[in-house]
Amino acid sequence: MLVNLKTVLEEAERGAYAVGAFNTPNLESVIAVLQVAESLKVPVVLQHAEVHETVIPISVIGPIMVDFAKKSSVPVCVQLDHGETGDYIKKALDLGFTGIMYDGSSQPFEENVEQTKKYVELAGSFGASVEGELGDMGKRNTVYKNARDNDDLGKVYTDPEEARVFVEQTGVAALACSFGTTHGFYLSEPDLRMEIISRVHEEANIPVVMHGGSGVSAEDFQESIRCGVRKINYYTYMAKAGAEYVGQKMKGIATPIYFHEICSWGQEGIKQDVEKAVRVFAGNYLSQRERGI
Repeated sequence: MLVNLKTVLEEAERGAYAVGAFNTPNLESVIAVLQVAESLKVPVVLQHAEVHETVIPISVIGPIMVDFAKKSSVPVCVQLDHGETGDYIKKALDLGFTGIMYDGSSQPFEENVEQTKKYVELAGSFGASVEGELGDMGKRNTVYKNARDNDDLGKVYTDPEEARVFVEQTGVAALACSFGTTHGFYLSEPDLRMEIISRVHEEANIPVVMHGGSGVSAEDFQESIRCGVRKINYYTYMAKAGAEYVGQKMKGIATPIYFHEICSWGQEGIKQDVEKAVRVFAGNYLSQRERGI
């Protein structure tokens, strides 16, 4: 069932859980994520990041994501992750994407507001929702080469008061905030500032989005959800899990290995990792359903 971002996040807000948002730059990851979502009967977000255009064009993977979402037995939002250009955002909407994450975080506050507001209006004409961003989560989808790449140098944390004004002026359905996570692999345990989440959630009255969710402990995920995180972006460690599973399966094999076997193994590795993540993100949802609430 294809739905927009606002729909899945309104349900997450009511249930005090987080929806997993997974970047799926190939067919195997699309299938793996939806198999988990349908097995656990939880809503999910399929995402395509503009930086993955060199991996697979949105014109190729986008229609696949939308088609699978429409046929799914659970609510699925198909979202553009970190869209930065108007042409690319319009392309995603034309393909049937129901969520747009516009990243204007590197711009001055006033310009970010104006651009985000413009894309909220555009997405609304397609029945889609927009996620905005305030602050800076650092590099995207990157393996960090040294400690200076992964510390707090130059990090801009989200100001809760600015967040309130930003939400009021733009009408976004969700807000990605900077509170201590970062994109890519962690070299040390992240220091999360939960008070930022709580204040943004309360003062801006908006579902908070965690970017850079890979590598965060289950305990920190759960605490962030209690503070107001309602969407968690997750990609790096699930992709790593798929590759590691392939490596394990290939050990000691003397017979010829076919490419379709590698794809199948990668899909299984991703599926196992995604299920672990979803059980943490949607723990409240699963618990409430078990109790018949």
